Amino acid sequence: MPRPRLEMGLVQVYTGNSKGKTTAALGQCLRAVGHGFYVCFIQFLKGGAYTGELYSTQRLYPNFQFRQYGVTCPYSALIRQGEEKCRGCGDCFPSKDKDNSEHERMTRIAFQAAEKAVCSGEYDLVVLDEINQAIHVGFLTVEEVLDLLDKKPPLVEVILTGRNAREAIMERADLVTEMVLRKHPYQKGIASRRGVEY
Repeated sequence: MPRPRLEMGLVQVYTGNSKGKTTAALGQCLRAVGHGFYVCFIQFLKGGAYTGELYSTQRLYPNFQFRQYGVTCPYSALIRQGEEKCRGCGDCFPSKDKDNSEHERMTRIAFQAAEKAVCSGEYDLVVLDEINQAIHVGFLTVEEVLDLLDKKPPLVEVILTGRNAREAIMERADLVTEMVLRKHPYQKGIASRRGVEY
């Protein structure tokens, strides 16, 4: 018996300046796997080997492939073991104040993996987590991403997440959700919490 396939594959964008974009994408993945669909979740600019989603999704293998393409945190092992907390140092994210060549190199590798995953026919849902931010910082162009979406097979759903989604990306999408910041624990000085923010 052939495996189930989506009736139709659309393009979704989760953007905005508040928490919840990756979380929403993960929820969509969980729903898809529950129906027997195959998912590939590709994280751009993230290499924190301590995030909870990295470990929970391993339990859904082979239906759920989770791949990270980012510079890792030097404290990953200790954070994963619960002996350290995320310090919010920002070393694992690109910034204007430092050499970003390794971040850019990893983004290029991630984009090649994204093209392969979207076009392979192996997956029903492909999440390109933080790809909007990779465009925003100049590691990818809008044209490259639109070209990838044009190559998407009709039965493959693609979700693009990250702040600063470009207008052309949102126009190309079938669904756009914007997370709007109204209140955040960071504003009270509450740092990222294990099991909630990572």
